[in-house]
Amino acid sequence: MDFNGSDTIPGPRAEDQLPHTAQAAAKIVIVGGFGVGKTTMVGSVSEITPLTTEETMTQAGIGVDDNFGSASKTATTVAMDFGRISITEQLVLYLFGTPGQQRFWFLWNGLFEGALGAVVLVDTRRLEVSFDVMGRLEERGVPFVVAVNSFPDAPRYALDELRTALDLTPDIPIMECDARRRASSRDVLMTLMRFLHSLAMTGSRA
Repeated sequence: MDFNGSDTIPGPRAEDQLPHTAQAAAKIVIVGGFGVGKTTMVGSVSEITPLTTEETMTQAGIGVDDNFGSASKTATTVAMDFGRISITEQLVLYLFGTPGQQRFWFLWNGLFEGALGAVVLVDTRRLEVSFDVMGRLEERGVPFVVAVNSFPDAPRYALDELRTALDLTPDIPIMECDARRRASSRDVLMTLMRFLHSLAMTGSRA
């Protein structure tokens, strides 16, 4: 392209432009272990074409990355996923999906900066990973809700059992979801926003 000529740099596509009615925006992070569905959730709910940083998994990751329950997974997020959804005509959420492999968790600190809240995606086949994830959020003072992603081959438990197993306080919302479905992912985000509103009204943090 000749920048001295008549050619111009194309602007954003119409569908990617911020709605003119938007008056407020909030940063939300979607976190969880490897293969729990973070990229899928961002992609299913985003109203713009999501930005992903997926790379093909190679032999070098064998013995380093825990892909239990995700043996068919061929790509992984190495930096972040990014999407956007308008909750109302005035409120826009910017969604940041974190990398799941523990060797990339050092990137989380930057992604947590300025985050209003978080969704913790959980896979019942690997509940133990969730403790580290929630611990990091608690250290940073980021309120969160827990969404149990429904994998076909994953064991099913009552939400009360999972609340106990994850040692969640009674006030933290926990729900089932299907990260592949836009409506389900949106319901999770709406639950998070209601939770954040309740915290703001009581003047507390998770």
